[in-house]
Amino acid sequence: MSSIWAWILSGAAGLGGPIGALVRAVAVGRGGDGQGEASATAPTRQVAFTIAVIALAAKMAKADGTVTCDEVVAFREIVSVPPEEERNVRFFFDLARKSTVGFESYARQVAKLFADNPAVLEKLLGGLFHIAIADGAVTPDEDSYLRTVAGIFGFDEVSYRRIRATHVNADDDRPVEDPLQILGVPDGASDAEIKAAYRRLVREHHPDLLIAQGLPAEFIGIATMKLARINTAYDRVARTRRLA
Repeated sequence: MSSIWAWILSGAAGLGGPIGALVRAVAVGRGGDGQGEASATAPTRQVAFTIAVIALAAKMAKADGTVTCDEVVAFREIVSVPPEEERNVRFFFDLARKSTVGFESYARQVAKLFADNPAVLEKLLGGLFHIAIADGAVTPDEDSYLRTVAGIFGFDEVSYRRIRATHVNADDDRPVEDPLQILGVPDGASDAEIKAAYRRLVREHHPDLLIAQGLPAEFIGIATMKLARINTAYDRVARTRRLA
């Protein structure tokens, strides 16, 4: 994979703000000078998205005080990292976690970059939820963190609750298992409503669409993970209702 990681580690992403500063710090830490020239073809928004996920995931891990093995596994599920880049990504994660820059700064910068594409910001938030629930529950500190990030991204409380409900049960803050809730339909939904919701979700979370929206190929795991949950939920409902 010739990949976005080369841009990140060269310090040549052409990014300012806290994300650019973190890129340059990583480049210096890995032996570069952090002064790489930005290319006109540098995938600036994709680099920003990648950095934002790593930095915000690192800051969330700091929010509840621990980084569990389950959270590391969940991170790898949504971030496709070539084996030769694993050391660099670990360095990046640790540097972001220890940085004195607040998570709000990273969230504000990526929110500005993707202000015209809230679907990308929703996928980023979904990736953070996936990491948060990896150890079995979202802690109060993690929930507060995610709600603040959502607000910076422009999601109001109603939208936050909708996004949260696709990942976390309201009653016990554990991963959602109810297939109708995953499909976003009420208990009394008709067969036609369930089928329509399923088709819409499959379209929205198709990997090709997400890449077209600006997600890096490295984050195709976000789409794959979500699509797998949607398909499993629909299969359960289809078996129960004997849907054709």
